[in-house]
Amino acid sequence: MAEHAGRKEREVIRIHSSRDYRIYMLGFLPGFPYLGGLDKRIHTPRLTTPRTKIPAGSVGIGGEQTGIYPMESPGGWQLIGRTPLKLFDVKQAERPLYEAGDTIRFIPITLEEYHKIRLEQEKR
Repeated sequence: MAEHAGRKEREVIRIHSSRDYRIYMLGFLPGFPYLGGLDKRIHTPRLTTPRTKIPAGSVGIGGEQTGIYPMESPGGWQLIGRTPLKLFDVKQAERPLYEAGDTIRFIPITLEEYHKIRLEQEKR
């Protein structure tokens, strides 16, 4: 993705995490947020051939939008990272973490922070 944008990976991450994104709608998968407001410098076309397996929590860019895969699934967006947060659980009766109209901001974290948050999520 960084190569497509003609930028270094860290710069793509900095650009991606420098703004708030509006959730336009949820779809494709339960809890998959289609996020608008992606910086034009990192617009990236979808893959010609989608992957058959994308891990839950993967953050991707597809054209002019960004989004988060809430569960393992196939998909054709370019991947930029992964959140340790458990975004969707069909067994949970609670309100989802987000809904259409909300805003999301991505915050880069270290691998150590990722694992710590992931462990906390698994305890819930």
